Amino acid sequence: MSGEGKVVCVTGASGYIASWLVKLLLDRGYTVHATVRSLDDPKKTEHLLDFDGAKERLSLFEANLTEDGSFDSAVNGCVCLFHTASPVIFSADDPKAQLIDPAVKGTLNVLKSAAKVESLKRVVLTSSVAAVMYGVKLPESGGVVDETWFSDPVICEQEEWWYQVSKTLAEDAAVIFSKENGLDLVVINPGYVIGPLLQPTLNETSERFLNYIEKGKEIFPDGINILVDVRDTVIAHILALEKPEANGRYCMVGDVVRSSEIIMILDKLYPDHGYSLRCKDKCVEALPYSVSKAKVESLGVEFTPLKVSLKDTIESLKEKKFMNL
Repeated sequence: MSGEGKVVCVTGASGYIASWLVKLLLDRGYTVHATVRSLDDPKKTEHLLDFDGAKERLSLFEANLTEDGSFDSAVNGCVCLFHTASPVIFSADDPKAQLIDPAVKGTLNVLKSAAKVESLKRVVLTSSVAAVMYGVKLPESGGVVDETWFSDPVICEQEEWWYQVSKTLAEDAAVIFSKENGLDLVVINPGYVIGPLLQPTLNETSERFLNYIEKGKEIFPDGINILVDVRDTVIAHILALEKPEANGRYCMVGDVVRSSEIIMILDKLYPDHGYSLRCKDKCVEALPYSVSKAKVESLGVEFTPLKVSLKDTIESLKEKKFMNL
């Protein structure tokens, strides 16, 4: 197993992406230091402790993004830090306190702990396409968005896209700090993440997706969905550690699809559930842009077909009794 004898740290380990990351790292033989906000909350810890290999190779640490030095003990002795911990909130009463400070100051806090560890060779940061393609003029008629694109935090702030502001500023802060402190930083920028859930709670992105497939509430106002499977996203993180040539940022988007196309796939998967009514009078228009897969595929990422991701998402939501399809 590729991770045998290697110790890595995963922050925000009870989250949607991070839970899969802990599981697949354990599957590959890594020893994992996983941070959670509270060791006393079974909803944050029990599913992690049930993973294969957890008994032998998983240690849980309590850590808080806003507390200086909170991550020191978790990163000690690690060869890689996976920093996934960041608030995912799409509407905030106090965006600075709820989103921006935890994202930016929290990222710097974690990286300060990492910079103290001599054995730590690489940092893999979970960013988002929110830091890539918002507040900028998107291409039209078949144009391609790639890793050279950066969201404009000033415009995002004017539009009150606070999540996008938090991810953009946090990524910028991480890049600057890493350069100044000799950390080898690789950034993963996933699209809207779908796929099966491991954690017992309904995360924000899965809840919004659930509202879309059950109630028709659009996730994105223009009906263009920038989707990626959670398992593919996690494989990208692990390859970002395992491939020495990994560098810079990686757009992680499996499919850019219109809402009507998703509904047509769901109608074929679940013909008895009335999705055809939402397909009525809808044609799939050409998409104005795509997101490049070239760089992340060069790492070795293979994308899950959208139909599989959609079916696995729904079956997982049903299994966990979050939906009654």
